[in-house]
Amino acid sequence: MVYGQESVFAIAVALPVWLLVAYLIGQLARWLLRGRVRLSTSSTTVIAVLGVSGGLLVGGLVRGVDARPWDWVVILMAVGLTMLLLALFATLAARMQPPRPAQSVAELIRRGESDRLEFKSSARWNLHTKARDEKLELVIAKAVSGFLNADGGTLLIGVNDAGELVGLANDFAVVKSPDPDRFELWLRDLLATTLGQPAAVQAVVDFTPVEVDGADTFVCRVTCPASPRPVFLRPGKGGAQPELWVRNGNSTRQLKVDEAVDYVMHRWPLGVGRTLSAQLRAAARGSGGGE
Repeated sequence: MVYGQESVFAIAVALPVWLLVAYLIGQLARWLLRGRVRLSTSSTTVIAVLGVSGGLLVGGLVRGVDARPWDWVVILMAVGLTMLLLALFATLAARMQPPRPAQSVAELIRRGESDRLEFKSSARWNLHTKARDEKLELVIAKAVSGFLNADGGTLLIGVNDAGELVGLANDFAVVKSPDPDRFELWLRDLLATTLGQPAAVQAVVDFTPVEVDGADTFVCRVTCPASPRPVFLRPGKGGAQPELWVRNGNSTRQLKVDEAVDYVMHRWPLGVGRTLSAQLRAAARGSGGGE
């Protein structure tokens, strides 16, 4: 009877310890993969349980029946097998997901503006003043950052608010060469300067040929995924404070400081380890300030 009670207590203690070890090894494996695997924490932990179990078995075969779980060979086997399983699972999941049908620009225009779609007549040329306008360029950056900070979306440049084709002829006139390649280079430079290179590379840029007033031109489509981290806009070069813009309905708005902090904490929550570390640093700062 006593033996049975001890076994139950041992299992009750071993299970949470086993899950904690699997969680830590799973997070380590995901970090070592350098962002190549995008899985939830729960999926990573479940796969890590299998990886750790397999690693212990392989390590036991390599080191013998007397191998200990903390043996460095066993640990390396567990981490390595977990990384392999994570990579295989992520690849398989990506292949099994049905590809999203690519909608044409005409179909997007028929849908009209929404929380996932926005129209801009131009990116550089002000149709009212008939001159280049840097404020318009900043509006483009705000729109892209708004989609990245929300659930993603598409920006069409060369279509006015009414859904009418305007084209890029005017914008092409203020780049070095009037062609899509040069315009895309300028656009990516703009995004890299205002949003940072990691955010700029997330946007997918393509062009659709259209006809406006009997002349051949293009519409630029910027497809933005939901960013895995907050994207801040840095307007101008005068040391202006970073801004957080978010797509809200069919408009893009800037969040105030307190709103931005709350939004970031809820949309991109820190992992368990990072949260604990942040709390410890805060406690240390607090105790140091009271001396």
